[in-house]
Amino acid sequence: MSYDNLTLHTDKYQINMMYAHWKNGTDSHQAVFEAFFRKLPFGNGYAVFAGLERIINYINHLQFDEETIRYLQEQEEEYDPAFLEKLRGFRFTGNISAVPEGTIVFANEPLIRVEGKIFEAQLVETALLNFMNFQTLIATKASRIRQVAPEDTLMEFGTRRAQEADAAIWGARAAYIAGFDATSNMRAGMLFGIPSKGTHAHAWVQDHDTEEEAFRHYAAALPNQVTLLVDTYDTLRYGVPNAIKVAKWMEQQGKRMSAIRLDSGDLAYLSKTARTMFDEAGLPYVKIVASNDLDENIIFNLKAQGARIDSWGVGTQLITAADQPSLGGVYKLVAREKAGAFIPVIKISGNPEKVSTPGIKEAYRLISKQTGKAEADCVTLIGETEVLQGKRLKLYDKLHPYLFKYVDNYDAVQLLKPIFQAGKQVYELPELEQIREYHRQQLTQFWPEYLRKLNPEVYLVDLSAKAWQQKMDLIHDYTSAKSE
Repeated sequence: MSYDNLTLHTDKYQINMMYAHWKNGTDSHQAVFEAFFRKLPFGNGYAVFAGLERIINYINHLQFDEETIRYLQEQEEEYDPAFLEKLRGFRFTGNISAVPEGTIVFANEPLIRVEGKIFEAQLVETALLNFMNFQTLIATKASRIRQVAPEDTLMEFGTRRAQEADAAIWGARAAYIAGFDATSNMRAGMLFGIPSKGTHAHAWVQDHDTEEEAFRHYAAALPNQVTLLVDTYDTLRYGVPNAIKVAKWMEQQGKRMSAIRLDSGDLAYLSKTARTMFDEAGLPYVKIVASNDLDENIIFNLKAQGARIDSWGVGTQLITAADQPSLGGVYKLVAREKAGAFIPVIKISGNPEKVSTPGIKEAYRLISKQTGKAEADCVTLIGETEVLQGKRLKLYDKLHPYLFKYVDNYDAVQLLKPIFQAGKQVYELPELEQIREYHRQQLTQFWPEYLRKLNPEVYLVDLSAKAWQQKMDLIHDYTSAKSE
């Protein structure tokens, strides 16, 4: 069995719709889909787009091999052999545009646009959402943690609690994009060039007769990277004093201990007390690392209590995004081919926030020429030029029309970049370090009020007047037809 072919990393209804299009002769009809999310994760603020590299790799390797064809032959739908023969020659031939990884993004703006044959665009939905939703969620969580610890070292420690191997390595990459400094996952380090960091487990101490002996043996084995876990028995009575003894012993060898790690207990009290003990012992250079189910809320509170922690190992809460373990991104048909032209389509819902915005769209970030800060994002129909001409705009909140602002004297930055054209990759993937730097630059474009953890100001994402009117017209057409 091949684990590398992700072509069937899709929901069965995608294959069934492909089959139905083929049976009805509509498989070559053109369609446009857009991926976005409706609600910001973690209580508003912002999100960080990630997952594009994996999406590109997935698209480049889409192919129904003999193993996947045999599996489809076994399905209860009893697909026509001619359909399966068509799949043997399947290649993605459409266009994909997306925002670059590391971009600050918001709800209800297109993040990925797929244009092509309905047969192809339908297949890729599940995988695109899977990669975008998970990695964007983890990058956002990591960025929030970085916001509360801007000067500290942050290490991703989540592999053993991640939802399987792919989540561990791609989650580590997403965290690195958003500002983490290292990962404990060696495979992620090897694949992506992320610095790898590690200490030792409690088992190392338990496997020795004494804690001091365990510390000495570890320091002797790895004298250039010694971080000692001090809470196996009693942090302040034994762990820290034994670490001080070993640090003094290392100095006699011409070496310096790097840090101790606290993994349980009152981290604020323990870190402050340990800091005092090391300073009084003449060891101010020994850093303090903390772990133990940390997230941005706990780190924020520990800092408010004056914790003396230099480095944070963040695991479960980050890699699982435990307080909101899904992003909720969606992939909606916005236009379809009819009589040789694209017509907009809409999805109506009893929930106003779920009514889709019809038509092929662009998204622009409006950057003030005066301050260099982002003022709002504007979603337009493709081909609109007013925003590019820098004209004064009145922007309305989509759900609350009494909320508005005027924007002028701005530069409009197009968010969606061409990734594939006619099935060929045209986007040059940046290096991971370039993506990290791009994300840091993105953060500087926003006022702190939009980025803060507590009660962030709402950043405006507006529809252009034409896009709004088209949406209203289609809603009217639908409701009028229904009432007849």
